[in-house]
Amino acid sequence: MISYRRTAPALAALTTVVTVVGCERGSSTGPENPTEQVTAGCPAALAEARSAVRRAEKADVSWNGPTTGPAAVPDKTIVYVAQTMTNPGVAGVAGGLREAAKVIGWNVRVIDGQGTPAGIQAALSQAVGVRPSGIVLGGFDPNATSAQLARANAAGIPLIGWHAVGSPGPSRQPKLFTNVTTQVEDVAQISADWVIAHSGGRAGVVVFTDDSIPFARNKSQLIEKHLATCADVRLLASENIPIPDASSRTPQEVSSLISRFGSRWTYSVAINDLYFADAAPALREAGKKGSGPPFNIGAGDGDPSAFQRINSKQFQAATVPEPLAEQGWQIVDEFNRAFAGEPASGYVAPVHISTAANSGGATTWDPPGYREAYRRIWGR
Repeated sequence: MISYRRTAPALAALTTVVTVVGCERGSSTGPENPTEQVTAGCPAALAEARSAVRRAEKADVSWNGPTTGPAAVPDKTIVYVAQTMTNPGVAGVAGGLREAAKVIGWNVRVIDGQGTPAGIQAALSQAVGVRPSGIVLGGFDPNATSAQLARANAAGIPLIGWHAVGSPGPSRQPKLFTNVTTQVEDVAQISADWVIAHSGGRAGVVVFTDDSIPFARNKSQLIEKHLATCADVRLLASENIPIPDASSRTPQEVSSLISRFGSRWTYSVAINDLYFADAAPALREAGKKGSGPPFNIGAGDGDPSAFQRINSKQFQAATVPEPLAEQGWQIVDEFNRAFAGEPASGYVAPVHISTAANSGGATTWDPPGYREAYRRIWGR
């Protein structure tokens, strides 16, 4: 297990950046002008944002999840229905699920919905048809698969969502034993806080989202709402690009944004890191520096390519990563509780911000302690 510890120089560097970046409203002023300081139009919001960001950037955290629960129930098969395995978050959870299932002694099958409503419906129909012990709804809106969910419920197959509904925990409508996710309000707020803190309270922001996914749409709306708490942080545009179309549409949209806003565009927040992989070529072609502006933060997932961009300072400065492998393990533990007739654990992973200063060169956010905790619970 890699140990992540922030050094005093790293903290000092962060303090410097927070003070000087974005000193002129909507400008590209950044670390190149360290002596220029202008008071932000939201001193209270700026102070709160800086405090929240400092807490979220701590990497030497202790496991705060469940430590008790039922021993492993044997001989189970789980089907993971993925919205699309091209979504790094969806794929990362699948990896954690497979790892945990191997430890507990279960079988896992992944069926890819290919990112389309018809594909997801067909994948879930296939999953119900094999009569597994449980089904994971991996990153898609259950309301678009109501007929398949009704069949699963009639067959008595427990359902667990990952980013399937807006809140973590059990759901009555649709019927889910639990939904595994960070708290979307917390993710949205800390992403906006990072922009406010990093810019010194003055920024021109573009938000990238996918309105076809209710969870993502809600997240982007919350981000925009919290950005608005700082008067000198201005929302320039909200770009609706479906995740399956991101590779084809994002470069064109980014070129258009550069043309429209020029140096006024200083920050970006995306509901998924993958938008910045697709934005990078257009930003590079426009002569933008990889270290920004625009300074980009991903409000979710934290896949390996995002960490690579962050660590190399190539068109992404930060991410609010989901602990994807940990969530795969949590899904297995939640199913084990369901099979044992016990309630869901109620655990929600806390938010974290990863930057080049605190990642330790890692390519995932993999907090310590959970593997050992779940092994003890399961007796494995």
